Parts: sequence; C-alpha cells; structure tokens
Amino acid sequence: MVLDELAGRMGASFAEESRFHGLVAKFSGGWLLKPRTFMNDSGRSVAALARFHKISPAETLVVHDDVDLALGALKFRQSGSAAGHNGIKSLIQHLGTQAFPRLKVGIGSATGRPAGERLAGHVLGGFRPEEWVEMQISIQRAADAVMRALHSGLAAAMNLFNQKPSTPQTPQ
Repeated sequence: MVLDELAGRMGASFAEESRFHGLVAKFSGGWLLKPRTFMNDSGRSVAALARFHKISPAETLVVHDDVDLALGALKFRQSGSAAGHNGIKSLIQHLGTQAFPRLKVGIGSATGRPAGERLAGHVLGGFRPEEWVEMQISIQRAADAVMRALHSGLAAAMNLFNQKPSTPQTPQ
C-alpha cells in the first residue's frame, strides 16, 4: 500500500518483472519493488534486483510492517537484526548483511504483541474499520517519510519521523 502510494506520487506504475520475482516501478531516483514471493522469501526478490542494478544494501530502503510498533507508528533504522520478522531474515540472508536501511510501519495491537498462532492471525488478518482509518493516515505518512529520505537523506528523515506519535510528523 505504501509502495502504491509512492508510485502514484512519482508518476510510476508497476509491471511484472519475472527475473526479479516481483512487480517493479521505475522512477527518476531508482526502483520500487513489490516482491511476488512469500514474505518469508522476499530477500530473493530484493537481492535479484539489487544485483542486476548494482545497488548496494546500504542504498536499499526496505519498508515493512512491525507488530512491535503501535498501530500507525513509523520508525526508520539504518540497520539491525530481524527481530523475529521472517521477511527481514530473508533479506539479511540474501543480501548477506544486516546493514540496510528500513522504515518500519507499526501494525501493533492495542493489547500488546499477540502470541503463537494469534500473532500470525494478527499480521495476516485485516484491520478493523477504526484501525483502517489510522492505517490510511500511516500509509500517507510512510510515503512522506520515504520521499523525505530520498530527497533529504536518511538522517533527515529519521530526525523528522522517528518522533513520538503525539509530535507533528509532516514534512517541511
């Protein structure tokens, strides 16, 4: 959803690219990729595109969900472990490093991190109507955050968007 918003803002559209196992949209500053693999194997898709276009892991901005962040919260990281996220584990394995920037989009439950099968149900399930309103705002903010990172650098985006949710987080 964030990538669809970004593609629209950049005047780009996604097309199937089987060699990258996903949908790719070219824009003036690079590529957007929506892997068509299962999340647990998304690193294969990202690594294929990165190798082909000679993009280093440090130049690869990954946008992903995070069940440990409050619903709608955003957080940039320059690198780090997978923290149990199977898609990030796959990226680390296929890129050969943890050193790639990412934007985490919070999908956390108001009651805390679900356990066991409830976790999979929460991550793969849909949002309740009141949650969906919050997520639509979060998608817009996440697109703003990525645009800021592209135009002003990751540090500037981190300074603006890695704030507590009660602080205004609109680009300047």
